[in-house]
Amino acid sequence: MKTNFFVLAFCFFATFATAQDYLVEKVENPVDWVRPLMGTDSKPSMSNGNVYPAIARPWGMNFWTPQTGKMGHGWAYQYTADKLRGFKQTHQPSPWMNDYGQFAIMPVTGKIRFNEDARASWFSHKSEKVNPHYYSVYLADHDVTTEITPTSRAARFRFTFPESDSSHVVIDALDMGSYVKVIPEENKIIGYTTKNSGGVPDNFKNYFIIEFDKEFTASHTFSGEEISEDLEVEAEHVGSVISFKTEKGEVINAKVASSFISYDQAELNLKEIGNDDFETVKEKGREEWNKELSRIKVEGGTPDEVATFYSALYRSLLFPRKFYEYNAEGEVVHYSPYNGEVLPGYMFTDTGFWDTFRSLFPFLNLMYPELNANIQKGLANAYKESGWLPEWASPGLRNIMVGNNSASVVADAYLKTDGKFDYDIDLLYEALLNGANNEGPMTAVGRAGAEYYKDLGYVPYDVGINENAARTLEYAYDDFAIYQLAKKLNRPKEEIELYKKRSLNYKKLYDPETKLMRGKKENGEFVEDFNPFKWGDAFTEGNSWHYSWSVFHDPQGLIDLMGGKKEFVDQLDKVFEMPPVFDESYYGGVIHEIREMQVADMGQYAHGNQPIQHMIYLYNYAGEPWKAQYWVRETMDRMYQPTPDGYCGDEDNGQTSAWYVFSAMGFYPVAPATDEYVMGAPLFKKVTVELENGNELIINAPQNSDSNKYIQKMELNGKDYTKNYLSHKELMKGAVIDIEMGDTPNKKRGTKKSDFPYSLTNEL
Repeated sequence: MKTNFFVLAFCFFATFATAQDYLVEKVENPVDWVRPLMGTDSKPSMSNGNVYPAIARPWGMNFWTPQTGKMGHGWAYQYTADKLRGFKQTHQPSPWMNDYGQFAIMPVTGKIRFNEDARASWFSHKSEKVNPHYYSVYLADHDVTTEITPTSRAARFRFTFPESDSSHVVIDALDMGSYVKVIPEENKIIGYTTKNSGGVPDNFKNYFIIEFDKEFTASHTFSGEEISEDLEVEAEHVGSVISFKTEKGEVINAKVASSFISYDQAELNLKEIGNDDFETVKEKGREEWNKELSRIKVEGGTPDEVATFYSALYRSLLFPRKFYEYNAEGEVVHYSPYNGEVLPGYMFTDTGFWDTFRSLFPFLNLMYPELNANIQKGLANAYKESGWLPEWASPGLRNIMVGNNSASVVADAYLKTDGKFDYDIDLLYEALLNGANNEGPMTAVGRAGAEYYKDLGYVPYDVGINENAARTLEYAYDDFAIYQLAKKLNRPKEEIELYKKRSLNYKKLYDPETKLMRGKKENGEFVEDFNPFKWGDAFTEGNSWHYSWSVFHDPQGLIDLMGGKKEFVDQLDKVFEMPPVFDESYYGGVIHEIREMQVADMGQYAHGNQPIQHMIYLYNYAGEPWKAQYWVRETMDRMYQPTPDGYCGDEDNGQTSAWYVFSAMGFYPVAPATDEYVMGAPLFKKVTVELENGNELIINAPQNSDSNKYIQKMELNGKDYTKNYLSHKELMKGAVIDIEMGDTPNKKRGTKKSDFPYSLTNEL
């Protein structure tokens, strides 16, 4: 018996090991590899993504999500929850920003229950099906299966009820002022919700329309906790309950659409569904996601690597969301979240440039330049309608984060496409100059401390402007982006030189004693009692060890300040060698970003937040690219998994996901507004990228494996290639990159100065 047991045990573990070692040679339907629950096991004190399962079309105006959290709670869906309160139309970019334009739908049986706690039902992930284009779950307390499949501005619901003379659907328009009207003769409910978290004009409403395919046996409306048979109600918090008599297994369908413009526009948006039944809408959604995800094909990775890649790619295709609609004439129009008017033209929203300028927008410039051209048109409209470019839009101006990174987003888009697309770049350049030289209506718009920065070259520590060193470093990079665009637009020489000079302002904060960036007072003296492990204070959601690398455009200048390549690399190494100690006194408690760094076991490297995400690639500027190759692979392997706890911090509107997508391909945009991507090491044996212009980029690394993480040799279009970077312009022509991988570093490749990526200092 013992012998048999050990034989069986050996067979089991051998099979398990083989399954883990299995490599995916070809991906037929990448949508099937997406795990929308990746990152949903999160809470305020610990982010493993801080995302919800977005059931949506790419960049859709409306998303849908199952709702476990209470009304108004930013954590709308938490993996550890065991009850659902409804299915919510959501526009939430992150739990910290919260939601707007939201309402919920929930089927119930038996006694009418409309309060969110009373109507809630137990559910299990075992009876949950989650895809980007389709969601299904069994609601145990009501014996109802709910299914959702969306278009961009509409959705179909399918409810499978038990035998009951008391089957109901609750429509909750939520609080902060709402309205519903039941129209029984049309099997229809219309209404609006105003619930939001800021960034909206006074006349903001999200108008919705819901049509059922079965007559109501009864209908009610509620206001607060009071229910009546009135067909129409408007108050602080209203909703409706419509009732049916159902047979066992009876399916009731509903079509839903909404508009930020009007009920008539919501009717137009409902036409996205047309006569398509549930399965047809579902299949069209599957086809759309497969089309977009298939533009990057990966081969020769483990199942977990493939699932992580396509899950990250899915998250990279959600934001910024479309905030425009098509009127009766088929023209693009939008409700302005800046002035409340309905105006012609594009509008996009729900992105924070502090996060997404780094890799999400460069990803769009590589893969979706035409889409990003429309986003630029939307930014021009935002400037015309508010007088400013948004730095964090949700849906209008929000007062959060630092920097003036719209400069990077605008400049990189125009420079990468070489002016190919027709939009008003002169107006956008005017907007950049306005933002770069003025304080805005809030500290997150324009530049807080603009006059100090223009006069001193930095924002002082002691003038009442928080996170001043972080602002200075980001302003200097933003000035570089303006400098690059100014050259392209043939602006006056003195203007070009001004922004070139300001691009070097990062040097004002460099402390040669500690070889780190440090807050500086108005009198020119560094701040006393400097603690490089202190989070916040002079920095933003990080410490000096994180922000000292925020010289994206001039690593060579930073190398020179530190005393040379050896000293620079020593400082980089220390980030990983030091323990994850911290000083949280500025916040008065341990914020989740600190905790995520602490538990990651990567020293001071805080990949869960954006400021340091490019830092690994800086080894390439100092002639030790193999260290970048090692740490990139370590980060991909350890910090990303296709599981509910699969991210190592906030996902943040595609930024952390786009980092993975780029890094898995083998390169990364350290300095947007330049033509270069800096080399890491590819994750897969082969990647095929279908560019928008019809050309293909192919990256072959057939020896890739867990141990073979180092580049031994590289060829570009059949010719030996030793540089530590790739040119965007050359890649867009189509290219074949052949990379020989090995298990030991090649310390001779990429070590010459001619191999190093761009730095502004090399222009001087």
